[in-house]
Amino acid sequence: MKKSEKAKETRGSISQNEEYLRSVTIGERKPRNSSIYIAPYDPRWPARFSELAGRIRKALGGKVLRLEHVGSTSIPGLAAKPIIDMVLVVADSTDEPSYVPHLENEGFSLRIREPEWYEHRLFKVADIRGNLHVFSDGCEEVDRMLTFRNWLRSHENDRKLYEGTKRALAARTWKYTQDYADAKTDVVQEILARARTEDRSPE
Repeated sequence: MKKSEKAKETRGSISQNEEYLRSVTIGERKPRNSSIYIAPYDPRWPARFSELAGRIRKALGGKVLRLEHVGSTSIPGLAAKPIIDMVLVVADSTDEPSYVPHLENEGFSLRIREPEWYEHRLFKVADIRGNLHVFSDGCEEVDRMLTFRNWLRSHENDRKLYEGTKRALAARTWKYTQDYADAKTDVVQEILARARTEDRSPE
């Protein structure tokens, strides 16, 4: 099995595998046991990303190879959980001493470590609600995140499809927020397939 296939298989089982959730979480994991709040699009979200990005760049300097606003708050007009999602690319996400202490000094807390899923690291920040996803240079998951974001920014029909799906799922009760995220997989894959097909189309 290729590394990418193993990674997808591991990540895909998260909502069914509480043992896995516990194994990758740093600190206590508290069940949600409620619905998910979806806020109307807030034009202040890009400014909040910029503020957090400034803190990350201050902490890491030249170690930042790429830093992007991703997720629903990065897509104008799309309703979302009011949490700023960011993706950070560093040379090697397994080299935690090179970046973790610096981010912690800026108020970011390491909460997830996933060796089997692209060596993903997740930081939380409390004062401006945000998630910082860290991957190594060349990771295919970064390209997937950006392809999805860019497509929804320019394709209204899929943006509406995604928002409608999110609202329907968010109204349900979820033990963990990750379970809600996993439930969106089918519509995300459907939209990504269209985006990738267009990318491969001859001009």
